[in-house]
Amino acid sequence: MQKLTAVVTGGAGFLGSHLCDRLLKENFRVVCLDNLITGNLDNVAHLFGKDDFSFIKHDVTNFIHIPGNVDYILHFASPASPIDYLQLPIQTLKVGSLGTHKALGLAKEKKARFLIASTSEVYGDPALHPQKEDYWGNVNPIGPRGVYDEAKRFAEALTMAYNRYHGVETRIVRIFNTYGPRMRLNDGRALPAFVGQALRGEDLTVFGDGSQTRSFCYVSDLIEGIFKLLMSSETGPVNIGNPDEITIKEFAEEVIKLTGSKSKIIYKDLPVDDPKVRQPDITRAVEILGWQPKVNRTEGLKLTIDFFKDRV
Repeated sequence: MQKLTAVVTGGAGFLGSHLCDRLLKENFRVVCLDNLITGNLDNVAHLFGKDDFSFIKHDVTNFIHIPGNVDYILHFASPASPIDYLQLPIQTLKVGSLGTHKALGLAKEKKARFLIASTSEVYGDPALHPQKEDYWGNVNPIGPRGVYDEAKRFAEALTMAYNRYHGVETRIVRIFNTYGPRMRLNDGRALPAFVGQALRGEDLTVFGDGSQTRSFCYVSDLIEGIFKLLMSSETGPVNIGNPDEITIKEFAEEVIKLTGSKSKIIYKDLPVDDPKVRQPDITRAVEILGWQPKVNRTEGLKLTIDFFKDRV
């Protein structure tokens, strides 16, 4: 019997590479597409030489051609951290719009199921807490972060249009803050920034007064939730994240403690439109997918710190 084929765009990125691992484990044939502007071949180097894995360097804002059968398309191509999408604003908008259009075109042609990696950033700086899927968000479309937020909101709208108009089977995952091995130390997000600073013995930089909150989900939990959503019949958006909320100041203190660093915390001005709170309501994921996170933050942080120790 022929194996099912999954295409992962952005497959050499942090999340995309873990998805490739999971799909191969589930006995899929995996085609990884990435133009490597933020992805890294090191993330998938261990997969080269496997019969069921192939890598194609490709910019998905251009036409995508994959010969043979394709059963699933997971669209994860996009700069995903503030430092990336602020440096690559137009590429971020293009991959969310043109890239999603091309990936959906492939899904339509191949009659494949399509999953879009959306984000908690569609909720913007939320006026509702915790954030539920039926909340429409509070996004500044012309602010510096708008290039990412609006690209993902457009990608969701386009995905639903293909579902309703062309009958493409679609899934939408709204991903909350995720961490784990294969993150880039310099990607600008709080966790790699704090861990890198602590391991180098530098002061940890907290923006604002540190009272803003985040909810961190370990990567293996996130991938499990995404796979369950892919295999489900749920068309509406589903939050996947860990609702264990913590302030950024408390998080910095945790990192200092777990690394055994003598670093101190210093404070800088809060960036424009930085969300004050972020916590997923995961009721839908629990009820529809039977999913909830299993890895606690201390356990996940220890695994992530061990990964970064060799890279500082």
